Amino acid sequence: MRLRSAAEVREIERLAVAEAGLPGAVLMERAGTGAFRALVRRWPGARRVTVVCGAGNNGGDGFVVARRAREAGCEVRALVVGDPDRLGRDASAMREALRGAGVECEPFIAPALEGVVVDALFGTGLSRPVAGAAADAIDVMNAAKGPILAVDVPSGLDADTGSVRGRAVRASLTVTFIAPKRGLLTGAGPDHCGRVECDTLGVAPALQDRVPAGAERLDYDTLPAHPCFGPRPRGAHKGQHGHVLVVGGERGFAGAVRLAAEAAARVGAGLVSVATREAHAAAVSAIRPEIMSRGVEDEAAFAALAERATVVAVGPGLGQGDWGERMFASALGCVPGLLVVDADGLNHLAAAGRSPPRRDDWVLTPHPGEAARLLGATAADVQADRFAAAAAIRARYGGVCVLKGAGTLVAAGDRPIGVCVNGNPGMGTGGTGDVLTGVIAGLAAQGAAPADAAAFGVCIHARAGDRAARAGERGLLAGDLVAELRGLVNRG
Repeated sequence: MRLRSAAEVREIERLAVAEAGLPGAVLMERAGTGAFRALVRRWPGARRVTVVCGAGNNGGDGFVVARRAREAGCEVRALVVGDPDRLGRDASAMREALRGAGVECEPFIAPALEGVVVDALFGTGLSRPVAGAAADAIDVMNAAKGPILAVDVPSGLDADTGSVRGRAVRASLTVTFIAPKRGLLTGAGPDHCGRVECDTLGVAPALQDRVPAGAERLDYDTLPAHPCFGPRPRGAHKGQHGHVLVVGGERGFAGAVRLAAEAAARVGAGLVSVATREAHAAAVSAIRPEIMSRGVEDEAAFAALAERATVVAVGPGLGQGDWGERMFASALGCVPGLLVVDADGLNHLAAAGRSPPRRDDWVLTPHPGEAARLLGATAADVQADRFAAAAAIRARYGGVCVLKGAGTLVAAGDRPIGVCVNGNPGMGTGGTGDVLTGVIAGLAAQGAAPADAAAFGVCIHARAGDRAARAGERGLLAGDLVAELRGLVNRG
């Protein structure tokens, strides 16, 4: 479940060498051997292997892959990018062992790459944008006809942030070592890693436990037991399962508030109400009569509804006009319990400028553009380091931050930042964020702590998207996710 930064892995390696009697050369041999075994599992018929090696330890791993492929009877080419005289002691020893197996290293001069291509150019130590010969090598690898196996990290991908440093290899399979790197699972990571496998290289779990992890994997399939999912008593009634009030639906945006409200009901909230524009109230209830929809045009009417709610979700279709601003201010002023803030609720929050409200009892759910407004930055800044952005939002505004996108992040309190591994590109369509708002609010109304409601809600929402995408990602609608929620929260 733990995801590691490059610095954390280096500390684990240091402990392995200093205290567990695992020299660097042994770890390098295990890494290259493990990568080759993964290659054989994925492409058992491979007979040609081209290994592209850099001048660092990642290149040493690549030399081992090439030697193992040669020993297995493959036709092997080992191509070196950069100055081979810069190789460290362990990597130089692996190059000599490769020569002993009958394979001479060649300089990388834009050759045609054949068979399975092994990317061993850069590892986790890359600290600058890729340029020059290395950039050319990445372009050539990406243009190859065969599949690509990345050794530890696709070259050019930042292992900590999931951002691309200029350009990066697009692998079919990434075999990462000791522990999964957090940047492989968020931002641009999923697009460049393909399938990710982890080889611990025999480093004992007890040793890994000594280095605290700053991030953790969130996966619907491994969610722990939670009272929200347990069987209900026979005498249970609606008042025991919380009351969600969804605030939004400016003129022309009734669909957003309806999606959020229905999602809250489908994950088990006992009662769900909507505070919306008078013009939309009847239509929302007509489409889904279980939702109690009220037209609310002033602060007093809103306060009367809010005092009966367990959780208030504000933002879906709220708009940035006068009505939305007044409803948002009312939610901040008169709701003593948990708030879930999304969409235009976040835009109103960002408008507070340098003196924003801060509270521990809310969940903020921005996409990168909204996150940028909350931080006074750009969406590109946010995507360059999603972990830093999520942590900064939580530090500035308090509560829990859910930073949406590929590999959605959940930053909450002193917990490691959670990285959701469920979900798919088909979910990038209007309304899916509104569904997530309702899911989180519905779980919180049933008693889940804000951090748990956010983490569980993100995973349930993403898995609903995966189920809905079984018929294809293109054309997936937000309502398709709502139809999957009921089955996912009734886990047996």
